[in-house]
Amino acid sequence: MKLIRYGAVGAEKPGLLGPDGTLRDLSEHIDDLNASAYSEETLSSLAKLDASDLPVVEGSPRLGSPIARPGHFIAIGLNYRDHAEEAGMPIPAEPVVFTKAPSSICGPDDDVRVPAGSTKLDWEVELAFVISRPAWQVSEADALEYVGGYLVCNDVSERAWQLEGTGQWTKGKSAPTFGPLGPFVATADEIADPQNLDLFLDVNGERRQTGNTSTMIFSVREIVAYLSTIMELEPGDVITTGTPPGVGMGMKPPVFLKPGDVMTLGISGLGTQTQKTVAE
Repeated sequence: MKLIRYGAVGAEKPGLLGPDGTLRDLSEHIDDLNASAYSEETLSSLAKLDASDLPVVEGSPRLGSPIARPGHFIAIGLNYRDHAEEAGMPIPAEPVVFTKAPSSICGPDDDVRVPAGSTKLDWEVELAFVISRPAWQVSEADALEYVGGYLVCNDVSERAWQLEGTGQWTKGKSAPTFGPLGPFVATADEIADPQNLDLFLDVNGERRQTGNTSTMIFSVREIVAYLSTIMELEPGDVITTGTPPGVGMGMKPPVFLKPGDVMTLGISGLGTQTQKTVAE
């Protein structure tokens, strides 16, 4: 299944993309695609529906985040060797973990707002995934059984807030609109191998990032197992897994986003996003 939320901000409805790409309404079967909707039980129930029996959604409505509000929005930093090198940071011996505020989440094509005081706004295309079962101290061998689906994330970052002054990555990752998700969650059965997906990101039509999840330092399996040793993951939690090289911070000289810039990004099998940056 490809699960989606559509409609105006704050009034999104649940839907799914049928096999023919038609957007169908799920409102008769579920109130919203919130965190609990991504539990194993609910996903199993939705999978039994025949998409052709669901009402067609007419037109081209705005798309919201396919997850209304996760409990946790966790990120892994420096998870591609060449990105760590371009950032001038050592290759991590274990996953670098930080959080993004759930309030940073927005739709895949919503504007990204440049906050007052921001001077170094940057882009990061990433594979994200959503948890479907409570996960505490799970093994790598079993880890993918706890993943309900996969989606695209743009881990928008304010580098001055993240790295300068006192630092702290969460500070540079959590402003409103810094977490575009979607356009949909593809359930785990749709993705044969999460470690063989192509990623790209363009800024104003120029390719900035190209990568493949096969070059991640820590795989999805390893990330789930590792995180489950330090916290209990819950259904609906979103984990985003790091970015390949090509971020603005790594360019020589560095290049950062300004109002009016357009980011286009995507991952094979998971769709694309387009965001315009606007002054707050």
